This record gives sequence, C-alpha cells and structure tokens, in this order.
Amino acid sequence: MDVELRHLRAFVEVARQRSFTHAAEELAITQPALTRTVKQLETTLQVRLFNRSSRHVELTNVGNSFLSQVERVLNELDRAVNALSEQVSIRLGFSWLMPDPWTQRTIGEFERSSGSKVNLVRIDDPLQALQRHAIDIALVRGRVRPTGSVKVVHLFDEPRVAIACAVDSEVSRLDQVHWADVPRWPLVENVVSGATGHWSWAAGEGPREVIETTNYDEWVESVAANRGIGVAPAVGVRRINHPGVTFVPLVDAPPVPVELAYLAHVQEILLRRFIDVAVNAVNAVDR
Repeated sequence: MDVELRHLRAFVEVARQRSFTHAAEELAITQPALTRTVKQLETTLQVRLFNRSSRHVELTNVGNSFLSQVERVLNELDRAVNALSEQVSIRLGFSWLMPDPWTQRTIGEFERSSGSKVNLVRIDDPLQALQRHAIDIALVRGRVRPTGSVKVVHLFDEPRVAIACAVDSEVSRLDQVHWADVPRWPLVENVVSGATGHWSWAAGEGPREVIETTNYDEWVESVAANRGIGVAPAVGVRRINHPGVTFVPLVDAPPVPVELAYLAHVQEILLRRFIDVAVNAVNAVDR
C-alpha cells in the first residue's frame, strides 16, 4: 500500500488537534496541503478516518482504532531513530588547547541539532591519525595542504599574542617582544603539530637555535626548564597554568591559520553538517 510517513504524521496531528487549521500550524504546512495529505491516506486505505463539519473534526470508529496503532508505530520509529543517532558520532582530533569559545559553541550546537555526539581525541599528530582513520576530522593550526583525499576548510586566523618563557629567564623581564626580535633566542618548537617554528620565517631570518619537541607537554616543560622561548596564542596565555612559565606580550606577529582537515567521502553527510556548524560558530564569535 502506498502509505508514506508524512501521511501517518498528518493523520495523527489532526487527530490530536481535532482541527485541520491547528494541525497545519503544528506541522508548518498549509491547510489545503494537509487536507490533501489526509484525503490521500483515506483513499489509499479506502476508509473514512474523520467525520468533518464546518465546526468539528471527529475520528470515526475506524479512525480511532487506527490512531492507537499508528501512534505505537511512530513512537517505535522515533525511539529507533534516537537510538541510532546516539550511536553515531564524530571523532574530532586535536593536538593541544582547543580554541575557545569556538569549540564549545560548535560542539554544543552540532550535538543539539544533529542528535549525534562529538568525541574529542587528544593526539600528537592529528593529520597522521586522520589518514589512519583513527579520527574523522582534525583541528589543525598552521596551513594544511589539501591532497586528493584530505580536504581542508579554513576557520579563522588566530593571533600570536605572547612569548612563553621561563619565570627566571632574561625574556621574562622585558615589557614586550617584537616578532622580528624573536629569533634572538632559542626557540622551542613542537615539530609535529606546533603552530610556530623555524618555518614561520623566511629562509635565513629564523631562530639561530631550535629546541625540538614532539608534543604539547614536551613543549611546555622545555619552556619551563628555560631551554628556550615559545610563541603562544591567547588561549595559551589563558590556559597554560605551569608555575615555571610566564608570558610577555608579543607585538607585530602574523596570525596562525586554524583549519579543519577531513577525508573526502568518510561520514560525508555528518561531517558536512559539522563543518557548517563550525563555520557558523566562527561567525557567531566574531559578532
């Protein structure tokens, strides 16, 4: 029988409201469209479900019996859909300090609107994890080159605002540091997923000495041990809480691109929805 879900939901809403006008408002469709939908259902079933008059809409005996069965079916369907949504999730990989309030806005709105979950995965190399299918999408600081399989969406540019240095270092006593002067000191780099390194300067203009680390924790501890200085965004100044690290304002530094990287044709519909929410969250933060 050619009965569609829209027919059943229309029938149930009219039965609940006892009014085509009110039911149409609840379903956000026009009253003529709702009337046609219910008429199609009655024609398909070859029964009259409602007794209509100019003032009243009442269920027939057949309609009343049919209503209890349809409501049970729709309730079971809704439970099945909700259960499936709770099982579907996106694994969002990151290497260090997610930007705020963008992260909270994005995750909250995506989970609310989609019914799916975002699982946060802290990993040293998000791009490598993406290509191993260990995560579904990666938040990356620094420019990512798209390839045939890896796609990239630019979110925003994050300002570099401070020098991270040891509390007893020479740099800690300065009022500020200019970007052009940063290469005077050894630079602590996270060579796997850091946003600032010798590559941030033109050839021959970068730091004379580089202290290589491979993750965020090594980077922080190396700065605290006065092995060199690091460069931090505002989120780092707010959230790096190490007793051995302090911050000096950084002037005239170029910003760092913040991007989402993902694999084409993997969870395509859900990822596209997440990306749309992520971009809209950037606009909301900017306002």
